[in-house]
Amino acid sequence: MRISVIGCGYLGAVHAASMAKLGHEVVAVDVDPVKIERLAAGEAPFFEPGLPETLAEALASGRIRFTTDMAEVAGSTVHFLAVGTPQGPTGAADMRYVDAAVASLTPYLTAGAFVVGKSTVPVGTAARLAAEVSAAVPGATLVWNPEFLREGFAVQDTVSPDRFVYGVPDGDAGQRAVAALDEVYAQALAAGTPRLVVDLATAELVKISANAFLATKISFINAMAEIAEVAGADVTALADAIGYDDRIGRKFLNAGLGFGGGCLPKDIRAFQARADELGVGRSLGFLAEVDAINLRRRAHVATLAGELLGGSVAGRRVAVLGLAFKPNSDDVRDSPALDIAARLVELGATVLAYDPAANHTAARVRPEVETVDSAAEALRDADLVLVLTEWAEFRELDPRVVADLVAAPVVLDGRNCLDRDAWTAAGFTVRGMGR
Repeated sequence: MRISVIGCGYLGAVHAASMAKLGHEVVAVDVDPVKIERLAAGEAPFFEPGLPETLAEALASGRIRFTTDMAEVAGSTVHFLAVGTPQGPTGAADMRYVDAAVASLTPYLTAGAFVVGKSTVPVGTAARLAAEVSAAVPGATLVWNPEFLREGFAVQDTVSPDRFVYGVPDGDAGQRAVAALDEVYAQALAAGTPRLVVDLATAELVKISANAFLATKISFINAMAEIAEVAGADVTALADAIGYDDRIGRKFLNAGLGFGGGCLPKDIRAFQARADELGVGRSLGFLAEVDAINLRRRAHVATLAGELLGGSVAGRRVAVLGLAFKPNSDDVRDSPALDIAARLVELGATVLAYDPAANHTAARVRPEVETVDSAAEALRDADLVLVLTEWAEFRELDPRVVADLVAAPVVLDGRNCLDRDAWTAAGFTVRGMGR
């Protein structure tokens, strides 16, 4: 099919390259000429495993082109909206970019074309935009097809997701939209990927509800970690035990620093804000505590660091391993790791931080946090080691080698990802989260 992708940020760039990989003819549009130039040259503008190879394959095939000219989308059958919805000053999603994308797109739509929303938006947005699209171009149809990408696995989740959700209108237009999306995703559907066809509002709610649930699960186990620490229990063993209950499951029950990134924090706040606008704010009141627990973890780590250093981090040398909000990503948006590193600097510590992918993004956001080019450089002469992102490189460190580098064998495992016995055997004092 001939399709367009509007927006070439994290979601759009991955979606465009993946659609070309599946054999579609793709034109990808963004207002940022620098981003477009980099993508057209085969350079991924962010770190995502598998994307450089997918992008190179797509460009070599001739099935994709990147442009700043919206007019080039003319003639496409399906137009994917993949622009950002950042958090606004009130916590609500900022819809300016989605609205601007639709306004720029409508002059190039034709009757029978489909505008397919991928962005995470407040419920009710699709109905509003559907009316705008149909008024501007009778016969064009807006549908909603939420994304479920995990950073670090985005290409896999686009090409072979765990489910498809189509939010479509009633009647013939909806049936035609389902047929068009089935053609777009034919390969994954043939492999047995489940497909749910729902109304527009339900499709909008699916992604943000999923994120709210995951955030709640993470904050729940971190609340249990707070109790475990004062009760003398081990939250990791606790999570293992309750995780055997298939009604609960073990995934997302890893106590640590809490969640970050560009989705969960902003989405739960936007969800709360939208519920307030709809007059049902009490229904999501618990999300305020989910958010509070999550943010509390960061302050707690700074406190623990001071305790491990005899009461204060001021004037002490601290090695910070990890700055991205999760491994296999260079994303530092609302990153607990980067926030903690900056807090320690504010408290007077000399911080040397290293991340395998996020040094450059962290330096732009928090220039006061000094980054170095290797774990060894960060560890050298450190009075305290903090593991704040669970990269494989850090999990696989040899504690005997680390012991020869540091000034004091003390480690705070902010992700409970280290082999505690091995590090203890190497002479380290090991402090975990909720352990």
